[in-house]
Amino acid sequence: MGDGIFGPTMDLMRSEPMQLVQLIIPIESAYRTISYLGDLGLFQFNDLNAEKSPFQRTYAAQIKRCAEMARKLRFFKEQMKKAGLSPTKSLRSSDVDLDRLEVALGELESELIEINSNNEMLQHTYNELSEYKLVLQKAGELFHSAQSSVAAQQSELEAYNTAEASIDSALLLEQEMTMDPSKQVKLGYISGLVAREKAMAFERILFRATRGNVFLKQSVLENAVVDPVSGDKVEKNVFIVFYSGERAKNKILKLCEGFGANRYPFMEDLNKQFQIISQVSGRLAELKTTIDAGLAHWSNLLQTIGFEFEQWNFLVKKEKSIYHTLNMLNMDVTKKCLVAEGWCPVFATDQIQNGLRRATLDSSSQIGAIFHVLQTKDSPPTYFRTNKFTSAFQEIVDAYGVAKYQEANPSVYTIVTFPFLFAVMFGDWGHGICLLLATLYFIFREKKLSSQKLGDIMEMAFSGRYVIMMMAIFSIYTGLIYNEFFSVPFELFGLSAYGCRDQSCGDASTAGLVKVRATYPFGLDPKWHGTRSELPFLNSMKMKMSILFGVAQMNLGIIISYFNAKFFGDNINIWYQFVPQMIFLNSLFGYLSLLIIVKWCTGSQADLYHVMIYMFLSPTDDLDDNQLFFGQKFFQILLLLSALAAVPWMLFPKPFLLKKQHEERFQGQSYARLDSSDYSPEVEQHSVSHNHEEFEFSEVFVHQLIHTIEFVLGAVSNTASYLRLWALSLAHSELASVFYDKVLLLSWGYNSILARSIGLIVFIFATVGVLLVMETLSAFLHALRLHWVEFQNKFYVGDGYKFYPFSFASLGEDDE
Repeated sequence: MGDGIFGPTMDLMRSEPMQLVQLIIPIESAYRTISYLGDLGLFQFNDLNAEKSPFQRTYAAQIKRCAEMARKLRFFKEQMKKAGLSPTKSLRSSDVDLDRLEVALGELESELIEINSNNEMLQHTYNELSEYKLVLQKAGELFHSAQSSVAAQQSELEAYNTAEASIDSALLLEQEMTMDPSKQVKLGYISGLVAREKAMAFERILFRATRGNVFLKQSVLENAVVDPVSGDKVEKNVFIVFYSGERAKNKILKLCEGFGANRYPFMEDLNKQFQIISQVSGRLAELKTTIDAGLAHWSNLLQTIGFEFEQWNFLVKKEKSIYHTLNMLNMDVTKKCLVAEGWCPVFATDQIQNGLRRATLDSSSQIGAIFHVLQTKDSPPTYFRTNKFTSAFQEIVDAYGVAKYQEANPSVYTIVTFPFLFAVMFGDWGHGICLLLATLYFIFREKKLSSQKLGDIMEMAFSGRYVIMMMAIFSIYTGLIYNEFFSVPFELFGLSAYGCRDQSCGDASTAGLVKVRATYPFGLDPKWHGTRSELPFLNSMKMKMSILFGVAQMNLGIIISYFNAKFFGDNINIWYQFVPQMIFLNSLFGYLSLLIIVKWCTGSQADLYHVMIYMFLSPTDDLDDNQLFFGQKFFQILLLLSALAAVPWMLFPKPFLLKKQHEERFQGQSYARLDSSDYSPEVEQHSVSHNHEEFEFSEVFVHQLIHTIEFVLGAVSNTASYLRLWALSLAHSELASVFYDKVLLLSWGYNSILARSIGLIVFIFATVGVLLVMETLSAFLHALRLHWVEFQNKFYVGDGYKFYPFSFASLGEDDE
């Protein structure tokens, strides 16, 4: 909420001073008061009716009314999604009355339901008629082919009878002609459509159920048809089943129902078939016209709703949130006032009081609301005023834990240290430029993109665009230090300081290189790249740099813990935590950092591993070739004794001092103020917060023991953990070198446009996919771990809770 993009960073150092406030609001101005506080967004209400269920609260009916309107709006949104429409973003303010909106939403819902019902009925009829038309056409073809087959068979039979005539055959023919027509068997038939995937099973079960006393004929439809029941497109077959007897007919009908086969009537007479097909075609044309008109009306209605949807939706959410907040207030005994309690920043006092006065005037209330600050021992919520630049860094810290009230905020330092440590691992100014260009796209189009729905990954990248921008800028800087552009060195700041002694040296080794000019002015000399000595040199440089950065950041964490204790007047932690921690850490790893710097400055060949190991194993032995400065052995013994003395210094005094302060405070021997500088907040943790229970010395001592062991072991493990800066930086450089040498240069060695094009495409995709995406995520996560674990555990408690004010600006799209 700061001004500008960057804003004052001091707002982030400590959380805003908060106060617990009681508001006494007349009932007639309560609605407007809550509305104005929602517009302001600086007051967090406490629920004074937590023991009541939602149905027992005063404004339960109003919330139910808003929930019903929200349901109708969700129905409209589903209908718009079904029609392929989206709500229109409107900038004009909404002046719709809630009562009129409720009536309008009800009428629109009824109209849409009626339109949908009519459209479904018409569509169902249209689909049925479409299937009926297909059955008439295909069944007619089946009957025509069957009749042609019968005629052919009859002609063959007559020819055979004429050629092989006999008395017996004549008698049989005479008997057949004189048979009673009423005793002849008449076949029935059933026609319809069945899903193609069920056709084979339908035929088999039909044959078994009737014991083969049926004749089934099927015709495959070329195109899928819309099923009238499900409304889905299904591939179907037209079938005709010939049967004899009612028993067989009943079995066939049951099987048709079981297989979901749609049955349609069919006429044998060709004239009647053509007549029915003509009637069905005419009816289909009429239905198509009616359905299209209904869909056009449906679409126009939804477009009209879409123009107002966002305003209606926001109004309903706003109304519901106001009544939900009113339900958190207590009714005064006089039934004329509502009592509210909540937290607000001290700086917002005047703004809140102005809002109360405005609500009183607008509601024509005779009595104004009362603003009363309450005294409390409860811990206030934590509130940092951020802007669009600092908010992402604050989210990184809050993901670990919300700062305790007015505790030192790590995000102030994270703004610089996080992108820097990322860049140490990602150092390549070519990759950094690619990352910066992608981020600038988000920044320049942030107004447009902020109003759009992005995917999960794109949403994360967009919300952290300023973090990525800082990461890219620092990566360009460290890439210039490493002198790497997609792993290729450049002589950007002048010529290399080294040249070949003779023609045989080449670039294979630094053995043949001599210094021919002044030292390369900035970053790594380009001659070091591509030589056999490059890897050991980078190994040594980056590993030692990692230790220096790690020790520096851990010292920064301990220094912040000192200022934290100073701010809270906690002298116990200053003298019995901060001082011994600084002594212990710098007696060991601070000394190692000093040795690294001295070795770089003097060019000594001393083995620092040997120095540090034998500093513990044989502190009195002579250093010989490993001595870097005069008096080093005595200095090392002094540091070792200091580190050993720092451990009991951290462990023993603090529990006894806490016990002494507790006894003095609660036995009447001392009447110090709560905010006395000699009073440790940990006394309150172990006594005041437990209603003056007996001081548990053993519990405090064990807690301090765990804390001491954790710091001592953590000092070693955390320093080693910073070596990930060296490992990931080397891995990133080697991966970039492999892609450049083994993909791009190798393909460029072929005298083929195709081979070069494939190599270039593979190089681009490998660079983007592996180095710009996967390596970015990897370096980001490792930088995150270094801040959460190695840095913040030195000073950050993170057991607070966020300030969530009642604000209309925070009403999300999916809030219910």
